[in-house]
Amino acid sequence: SSSSSGATSAAARIADVANMFRSVPLGSARFLDPRGIMLRVRCLRGGSRGAEAAHLIGAMVGRAVAGWAQRALQSTSSSAAAAQHRVLEEDPVTEAAPHACPVSAYNEWDPLEEVIVGRAENARVPPFTVEVKANTYEKYWPFYQKYGGQPFPKDHLKKAIAEIEEMCNILRQEGVTVTRPEPIDWSLEYKTPDFTSTGMYCAMPRDILLVVGNEIIEAPMAWRARFFEYRAYRPLIKDYFRRGAKWTTAPKPTMADELYDQDYPIRTVEDRHKLAAQGKFVTTEHEPCFDAADFIRAGTDIFVQRSQVTNYMGIEWMRRHLAPTYKVHIISFKDPNPMHIDATFNIIGPGLVLSNPDRPCRQIEMFEKAGWRVVKPPTPLIPDTHPLWMSSKWLSMNVLMLDEKRVMVDANEDTIHKMFESLGIQTIKVSIRHANSLGGGFHCWTTDVRRRGTLQSYFH
Repeated sequence: SSSSSGATSAAARIADVANMFRSVPLGSARFLDPRGIMLRVRCLRGGSRGAEAAHLIGAMVGRAVAGWAQRALQSTSSSAAAAQHRVLEEDPVTEAAPHACPVSAYNEWDPLEEVIVGRAENARVPPFTVEVKANTYEKYWPFYQKYGGQPFPKDHLKKAIAEIEEMCNILRQEGVTVTRPEPIDWSLEYKTPDFTSTGMYCAMPRDILLVVGNEIIEAPMAWRARFFEYRAYRPLIKDYFRRGAKWTTAPKPTMADELYDQDYPIRTVEDRHKLAAQGKFVTTEHEPCFDAADFIRAGTDIFVQRSQVTNYMGIEWMRRHLAPTYKVHIISFKDPNPMHIDATFNIIGPGLVLSNPDRPCRQIEMFEKAGWRVVKPPTPLIPDTHPLWMSSKWLSMNVLMLDEKRVMVDANEDTIHKMFESLGIQTIKVSIRHANSLGGGFHCWTTDVRRRGTLQSYFH
């Protein structure tokens, strides 16, 4: 009986050790070798690599805990040792099941299960620096000169906030889980060794976060006013990481003066066309920079443009990081002011893409040869009198696919409703006109965290 009691006590202690191991922070797991730690943080989402990781972690954990217990409980009887062995076999320390990974998206159209929606609270006009000037239209330069570093107009901002709240409610009604970034005071001035600025907002998660498979990638950004924007999303990302997602932050640029062409000659639209055609942008190749919104996903193929905020060094970093599973293709457009691809070229289904007729894609043959259907959306209906301080009217095609047959679209754009209906796609109509003024449509205002689907190739 004493032997049985000792076995029970030992079994309980071993179970406690196993449970303790589950809660040990990664930085404290000194008894795992580096290979074990790397596999520990990988989200096991199927495939041979996931299975191999699961078996290896299980074996390593079993050996680690058993060894610790053997040294700690040397006086325990042989029957207690047998009980320890049974406990370790019956209660292994494992990662979450593959289906439990909170982050998983391979394209822009699989059924949407969870999404991050941005916030307009406390949003401020960015200071009128060279990189902001290069990305905005001349008619709005006086606005930036007057309000740079100050809040956006109060009444307009209030309406934008209300619109996005209604958008979130509709997404929930459609069965989508909605999460939001933290409200932050963007008025605080910050200083690095290279520049001083105030913040801007956390309205457009698409600009800063890119989900590729079970990995969420923080983009480095290219505007000084957005240097610390990632802070609003960190609580969310840490939660996803703790629940099994892979988390990567791209190299943060210094945003020193050398990253920008301080003499970038922009005066007219014609100037912009010439510079873009010559491959000249306000950002240089001093260091990698990119916004996540310059990338768009189609399974194993990811498309990106060189833009005012995404340079070739940033693209090359992503290419190397995602290889060999994913191929990153550079495409370009006849666009006088390239910044973010999703109001120019928006992939909305397998073999289906919206291509802006005012900004034709120079590599469209690649898609046509692969049998893709290229659809040109109608001219936007938004009136010239409506302020678009940070974008163009083509936000009408900046839509969010809830699945292949449902799309969230601007309630005021009747002609694009008809276009989607002709494609057999149901329109979920929402008005976010005031939110548009802050620089984005539905795709910009969101980052799809989880879509129900698998990795496939759509180019054979």
